[in-house]
Amino acid sequence: MENSEENTVQLHGDEEIIEVIDLNDTEQITTEAESTADYEGWETEDEMKADQDDSDFTFNKHTGSVFCISLDPVTNNLAITGGEDDKGYVWNVIDGQVLFECTGHKDSVTCATFSHDSKLAATGDMSGLIKVWKVEAKQEIWSFEIGDLEWLQWHPCAPVLLAGAADGNMWMWKIPNGECKTFQGPNCQATSGKVLPDGKRAVVGYEDGTLRLWDLKQGNASHVIKGYDCHQGPLTCMDCNKDGTLVLTGSTDGQAKLINTLTGKVLGSFSFENSEEENTNENISVESVGFCNVLPLIAVAYLDGSLAIYDLTTQSLRHKCKHDVGIVHLQWEQASALVATCNLGGVVTLWDSRIGKMVAEYHGHTAEILDFKLNRDASMAVTAGGDHKAKVFSLQRPDR
Repeated sequence: MENSEENTVQLHGDEEIIEVIDLNDTEQITTEAESTADYEGWETEDEMKADQDDSDFTFNKHTGSVFCISLDPVTNNLAITGGEDDKGYVWNVIDGQVLFECTGHKDSVTCATFSHDSKLAATGDMSGLIKVWKVEAKQEIWSFEIGDLEWLQWHPCAPVLLAGAADGNMWMWKIPNGECKTFQGPNCQATSGKVLPDGKRAVVGYEDGTLRLWDLKQGNASHVIKGYDCHQGPLTCMDCNKDGTLVLTGSTDGQAKLINTLTGKVLGSFSFENSEEENTNENISVESVGFCNVLPLIAVAYLDGSLAIYDLTTQSLRHKCKHDVGIVHLQWEQASALVATCNLGGVVTLWDSRIGKMVAEYHGHTAEILDFKLNRDASMAVTAGGDHKAKVFSLQRPDR
């Protein structure tokens, strides 16, 4: 982790403190001996920061890293998490009570999400075993295995589930009857996918840098975007604007691409060179992207900890917000120009995109945050961490 000049030097848990003691200095030896009894109560600055917990509630049922978290879209009161312990849980964010456990998985649960009406929940593990649960009945109603799973997403207005696989195929099922359709991509991983708001099309990005716009009813690709204008590395993330006419994609090539979903044309490319002090020409992977709903702005989060705010109209960089560590995910508030991030340092941070300044930050995790979600009115964030915990944070600001 690189600290800015303003920051003090911090001690990490795996670093040893070596102090040279003058053996002729009896006063120093005495002082050291007297303080031995109090050693257990002494903490480094990092350890003290780890004790800061701004969360309202900690969900600690998982026994391994928590990889994913989602909120039910209807009430925002239920969360679903998936973890390294091969389990998923549906639980209440108000009191932490477990509604039911999603059992029977054979590998780490890396995907967990609710249907548009919150009646169904889907969990998927790394081996490709996907299960669908009826939330009210607290029971499994459907399962299927596709091979290594890359992503899982519900249709925005129907009980239809879509998944991307390591073999390049996208699968689509009607739930619970299991009627299935497959969309064959290139012979490489379907690394990211997004069903557009009209429910008729989906955008899928692949390991070879190509992008396909699929007609879900016809089963064919209406546009294939590849070559010089497209990405030169695996796609890592994507988002669309409110009406689905624009898609923003990110890749390991350090680029974010703006694409018109009606024409398949690349409208813009967003990137910035590494800072001079880093003195490297290596690309910095784009980890997360998103559209602002209230201003013509987009946000791009990079693995080096940079959050870039670009003007959508001029395609120019407006602000560069720097984190000390890599960013994992970003999410815009629905009704404001604030954007939230979670990072490898275990912190949730709020930024005002209009001025490029941090508004607030929330501590509590003792390891990296691997996923997070804001609720509808952005008064709460739920997080999933590498410390085996999920947390609920109230996001309080003076202007609320």
